This record gives sequence, C-alpha cells and structure tokens, in this order.
Amino acid sequence: MATRQTVSAWRPAVPGVVEVFHAHFTGYEYPMHVHDAWTLLIVDDGAVRYDLDRHEHGTPHDTVSLLPPHVPHNGSPVTPDGFRKRVVYLDTSLLGEDLVGSAVDTPDLRDPLLRQRVGQLHHALDHPGDELEAASRLTFIGERLTAQLRPRLVTDVPRADPALARRLRELLDERVVEGIALDEAAALVHAHPAHLVRAFSAAYGIAPHQYLNSRRVDRARRLLLDGVRPSEVAGSTGFFDQSHLTRHFRKLVGVTPGRYTNSLRRKTPVR
Repeated sequence: MATRQTVSAWRPAVPGVVEVFHAHFTGYEYPMHVHDAWTLLIVDDGAVRYDLDRHEHGTPHDTVSLLPPHVPHNGSPVTPDGFRKRVVYLDTSLLGEDLVGSAVDTPDLRDPLLRQRVGQLHHALDHPGDELEAASRLTFIGERLTAQLRPRLVTDVPRADPALARRLRELLDERVVEGIALDEAAALVHAHPAHLVRAFSAAYGIAPHQYLNSRRVDRARRLLLDGVRPSEVAGSTGFFDQSHLTRHFRKLVGVTPGRYTNSLRRKTPVR
C-alpha cells in the first residue's frame, strides 16, 4: 500500500492549547523525538505502536493516550491500513510536573468518559467561536487526567453554589456579544474554572457556553424580526461568522437563519 499522509494543524484561541493536530498516516513511522508539551492523543481508526521510555505501548481505539513532555517516543502503524488520530498538545502549566512519572508508567488510559470528553473537545476546537465550550471541556479533562494519574477524591457530581452561579450568569449577560474567556471569568469570581462550570450547570441545568449561545440566538432572532439580513446578524450577536451563527441557530431553532427569515409573516400596514 502506498504511503499516505494527510494532516491538518492549527492553534485555537483557547488558553493552554499549544496546537491541534489531526492526521491520517499509512506506511509512515515516527522516529524517536520529544515534545515540550503534553500530548493528548486519541486514535479513531487503526492503532499506533510506540515506545516510551524504552517500553512498548499501543493505542487501541478505546483508549486515551497522554505522553509527557520531554520524554522520547516514536510511533508506527500496527497494520498496513495505517491510523487516523487526533492530538491536542497541552501547555505544561495545565498538568503538574508530578504527573510525569505516572504518565510514563501508564500513558494509555481506558476511560470511556475521558475519551468521550476528548472527542467533544476536538469538536469544539474545530469550530472557531466555540472557545468557551472548548475551555470548559478542557478544564474537566485536565481534572480527570489528574485523577487518573494522581488518585484522589475528584467527583463529577455538581456541587451547589447558587451565588457563584449567579455571578457567572451576570457576567455572561453583561457580555453577550463580546463574550468572556473561562479563565477570565474564574479570576473575576475567584473560583476554579471546573468548579465554576460545575456550579453554573448545577444551578441552571445548562452549561455556560450553552447559556451564552442561547442568549446570542435570541438576540439574532430579534434582529431578524426587525428585518436585519442574516448575513449581517452574526457580527452583531457575538458569533464568529455566519457559519457559526447558522450552526447554533439551527440547533436551537430548528431551521437556518435564512429559512427563519423567509418564514416571517409580513404584516400589512394599517391605512
């Protein structure tokens, strides 16, 4: 089979994410190398065999692999069909240095919830404008990785903190159009990002990014009712572009902004 190399790489505007890298390789083998960031890896098709710290490992499709910074590793496809992978390179500030040893010993984690969350993170990272969602998902991933590598009491059960939830909702209401980064919001209310997201979700039954997108879609509907063209609505409501508006508008309203506009009933002026 001929060697195939298809890659896509970008740097999203999400604190802590150094690079996103999607690739489909056949017949290609990585030589020994190192990264200066944490490598968070999932394989969607095929499998990868690799050596880390002179020990052989593999990445079947149901695992999440976390390779620590500055530790040499290589990589090669297990079968002639190669592999398709998604990688997020994370800044070293997101995970403690004390986790390096555990990651070297156990880099491949069988955790269905963690894998699901990594996939959801990639989906958010793939859509400019969804940085608040990506940051929220990343903070839970970091928390779960830490729990896996440094066992301690970490729970996904929401903890009630209505006052904190209300303060975040006020921030989101104040910045519907311009938005707010999760780390900035956490600093303003003096809370850990994961606790902030968890408290908000427990209080209102919706994640902060879902709440913000709902407010933006409502604003978009009002503008469309006022006769503003769909092509002009995105920038006035905080969406990254018209595609970003369309995706969330259709998710919450059931139709695209264009179809919504075409469905509006035109009232005849009273004479």
